[in-house]
Amino acid sequence: MVDKINNYMLNLIPGEEALFPSSDSIANANGSGSYTNTEYPIEFLNTIKPDGLPNHALKLKVGVPVLLLRNIDQRAGLCNGTRLVIRRLGRWSIQVEILTGTNVGDQVFLPRRQYPIVLCFVMTINKSQGQSLEHVGLCLQHQVFCHGQLYVAISRVTSRQGLKILSCYEEVLEWLTMKNIVYREVLNNC
Repeated sequence: MVDKINNYMLNLIPGEEALFPSSDSIANANGSGSYTNTEYPIEFLNTIKPDGLPNHALKLKVGVPVLLLRNIDQRAGLCNGTRLVIRRLGRWSIQVEILTGTNVGDQVFLPRRQYPIVLCFVMTINKSQGQSLEHVGLCLQHQVFCHGQLYVAISRVTSRQGLKILSCYEEVLEWLTMKNIVYREVLNNC
């Protein structure tokens, strides 16, 4: 669902779209030539999307928000979960502006190999932890299922006016309230 929304939003942004495919070969252990394994065709490997890795084909535009997926340089503010906005797309690097953390406003370059970023028009509740946002649209397809998850989602927004909650649950008439799951056993030892 997140990928569908991000792609839909990307199409709404004016400007030219650039496609950045991932590396689809690896070097031999001695660094010479490339290693190919016929047991796993490249086309198959390009369809796999484990959590924490960007899509094989990353579509970007200038002005698009992205989320960093791993620590690159903590002193420069490039940490896992940092939100960035694309400022310039180059052949071998992209220029981004940092939107969160202590380095807000800094512009840095990410060198090209496989960019550890994903589009960030939407993010999961877990990825939103630690973020402060002026506007939050919370799309609830199901009841929350984890201790404190609803609190984390709602507490990201800096003002009540900046919060919108959309109930996407298919059988909306079954419930009109959202449960804030709390496991009392967790709190008993505090």
